[in-house]
Amino acid sequence: MPRAKKAVTTRRTTAAAKPRSEFVRIQDVKLEVEHRGKGRPLLVLPGEEGLEADAPVIDDLAKKYEVIMLWPPGFGRSTRPDSIRTMDDISYLYLEYLDRFDLRRVPVIGFSMGGWIAAEMASKDCARLSKMILVNAFGIKLGGAYDRDIADIWFLPPDQVNARKYHQPEKWLPDFKTMADRKVQLYARHRESTARFCWEPYMHNPSLRLRLARIRIPSLVLWGAGDGIVTPAYGKAYAKSIPGAKFKTIPRAGHLPHIEQKDAFLKQAFAFLSGKK
Repeated sequence: MPRAKKAVTTRRTTAAAKPRSEFVRIQDVKLEVEHRGKGRPLLVLPGEEGLEADAPVIDDLAKKYEVIMLWPPGFGRSTRPDSIRTMDDISYLYLEYLDRFDLRRVPVIGFSMGGWIAAEMASKDCARLSKMILVNAFGIKLGGAYDRDIADIWFLPPDQVNARKYHQPEKWLPDFKTMADRKVQLYARHRESTARFCWEPYMHNPSLRLRLARIRIPSLVLWGAGDGIVTPAYGKAYAKSIPGAKFKTIPRAGHLPHIEQKDAFLKQAFAFLSGKK
């Protein structure tokens, strides 16, 4: 696959997959694109906290695919110009990336906010996508204006947010006291960018649910059974809005099943991507 110039060294190296990063300028965004592994390309869109950067699940995916992880504006080391205001805008950046490198029939996995972006992409143009997995995705509105479809992560106390997010919060919560300063700064940047893109309207595009009917690729909606941020009922409604989509839950997991229950997630993901389910 062609590479953009200006390659740089990534944040870390593992025995399983040696990451390599590049910056690609699309519109007025300098987009960080991270590659891991070899093989058929697999597009991975990280969640709003960016935990996938260090998550073992990505290296496991890279054992079978060339993982291409796109970091949205304001996340990772991607720039965040004023021209990018919504997930809708970001989805066009990513579609242009697929066009520029002539990527064809690429499966995509989107986690949380990344799932929202994947759904936005597929609702516009599926020509370069082959399959889609949405993992505890945001992005749609189910009830009325005063119905709380998605827990307010900025209003609720942090301990309540964590209890809703994780099946075992005591095991998975980040320890900011021992975390490197660079990591803490990156976490804060991700939170700021999430607020910028998702504050109003809160965590959704009012038009997206109806647009999902345009999606014409096999889709799997995977959900942590204990998610208290966006419940399995929300996930079922998401799947019902996508023609032919399958909905499956992962036990003993909250909003981040690919982190809390990595092996169970990989079993479902690999089976779907290989065509076994």
